[in-house]
Amino acid sequence: MQTLAPGLSGQRSLIVEERHTAGHLGSGGAPVYATPMMVLAMEEAALSVVDPLLEPGKATVGYSLDIKHLAATPIGMRVTATATLLSIEGKMLTFHVEARDERELIGEGTHIRAIIDLERFRARLATKSLPAS
Repeated sequence: MQTLAPGLSGQRSLIVEERHTAGHLGSGGAPVYATPMMVLAMEEAALSVVDPLLEPGKATVGYSLDIKHLAATPIGMRVTATATLLSIEGKMLTFHVEARDERELIGEGTHIRAIIDLERFRARLATKSLPAS
């Protein structure tokens, strides 16, 4: 079985549809691939790299994003996001992420995910859901 190590990478691809556009999401008026959708694809690429390799009861959550959206992508074009694990520092996993359409690099940056214990996470969430006193 593979273990977490720098250099691992994963991808997420999609064809841009109207539901992926800035106009549809309300993040701008242009009928082009929206930045929030690009970020989602980058996160999904990172998840595909590490979550399957974690021990049972563990998962990752997004901690930090530093992303630039460099170029517009029209409806109908394929976008592929790639996440490459750069480093592991304790529970923190740092990725280089990028997105490309069929013509060019459209976005890039750094994404950090934190490894969590799902049981502890759910317990904290449950206490947060209690009425404030």
